[in-house]
Amino acid sequence: MLRRIAALRPPPLRAAAAAPVGGVNAGYSSKSTSLPQKQKRVRDHAFDGIMEVQKRVRRFLALHALLLYAAAPTAPSGALSAGGSGAVSVAFSRLGALSRRQLRLAPIDAGHFMLRHPYAFHLFLHPVHRILHVRLTPRASAALRLEADAISSLRPAAILRLRKLLLLAPPHHRLRLENIRILRRDFGLPDDFAESIIQSNPTLFRLTSDGFVEFVPSPNDPPDLTVAAVERSRERHYREHRAPGAGEEDARFAFPTRFPPGFKIGKYFRIAVWKWQRLPYASPYADVSDHDLRSLEAQRRMEKRAVAAVHELLCLTVEKRTTLERLALFRDALGVPKKIKEFLLKYQGIFYISTRGNQGKLHTVFLREAYYKGELLDSNEIHDARKKQEELLLMSPEKANLDRMFTSMGRGWDELGGGRRGGAELRERFLGDAGVRKRKVDGDDDDGADSGEDSGVESLYIE
Repeated sequence: MLRRIAALRPPPLRAAAAAPVGGVNAGYSSKSTSLPQKQKRVRDHAFDGIMEVQKRVRRFLALHALLLYAAAPTAPSGALSAGGSGAVSVAFSRLGALSRRQLRLAPIDAGHFMLRHPYAFHLFLHPVHRILHVRLTPRASAALRLEADAISSLRPAAILRLRKLLLLAPPHHRLRLENIRILRRDFGLPDDFAESIIQSNPTLFRLTSDGFVEFVPSPNDPPDLTVAAVERSRERHYREHRAPGAGEEDARFAFPTRFPPGFKIGKYFRIAVWKWQRLPYASPYADVSDHDLRSLEAQRRMEKRAVAAVHELLCLTVEKRTTLERLALFRDALGVPKKIKEFLLKYQGIFYISTRGNQGKLHTVFLREAYYKGELLDSNEIHDARKKQEELLLMSPEKANLDRMFTSMGRGWDELGGGRRGGAELRERFLGDAGVRKRKVDGDDDDGADSGEDSGVESLYIE
């Protein structure tokens, strides 16, 4: 009996044959001609550099929103809307309490951010209340007002983008109003878009009682409303670069692909990409709810359609990017799998996911073909206005003479740092640099400039 049991056991594998090369079955991974289900994300420093700047912009916008909220009880109606005039100020103690409660930002961190960006925020001792106040500089107010004017001037284009977004949700063409509200900045919509766009155009949109926005057909819609952006660019590229003998079938369903630097492309992976590019798929605007998905070929086509749907949604955004969390709100409408991050990582030649900006908790999805060396190729007025904000936050505080502002703050340093210890830390960090800068100016310059002159920030308030 024991001999029979031993004869049924499989023979032991040799160590050399059983151990995979590099921890992976090298024969399978090298000879597979299908896209791997999981891929390691390869960093692209051009896109990560964009998110490093956006980290400052997000904090600036968050503090500006708190500034609006804190000034709302006393400010006149519309005084601070779209940046306002920058003349309305708020006590820093009030702003620090709001930032600690809503942004979970310590007062010393909020104060340090404001001191690092003197061209955006102005800190001063109130002449009457004798407490530390903060206000936006006229440059920051002008940059915010420029973005608001651009959004207002491009409202017809925003209406068209919103209608195309609703068409991406077949068969009923309806989306939650709250989900669109979360995505409004990416789509270039005003904050009051529910009233100014949806309710003001009853022939184009319908707002239901359960909080959904529905698409209303109109005879004035352009004939190419349901044509995807990749189809238009594919046709334009084929007409401009068509060569004798070029394979039309290879470009009929292909997507523009550009892999990140350092992405290793093997022979069989290149074949798999070529096969995937030739794979037909349904339009992201088409209704596929009744399609039979039992075959493997149908599942592959539906997966490519999901890629086209995400591609189209990113094309509809103003800056051709959005966060992964906002994209997940439209997962059911776009037909994207639940593991959306792993799904997008399979197509790193089309999309890029950046984890910069919030200690790895924020994921931003970029459309690769829309950028070149970190710059948006097809710019617009809204993007140009937001670039003004980025330039304002990237200006070095060393270029501004801050001695007068620092001197006028008085005991405000302790309030700015959340206590004497934090105030002393900020004072040493910034006044120490200012002292070095002052000695350097006195020793090197011949024009007699000193700290008695108006600072570069306060001079903006002098007509």
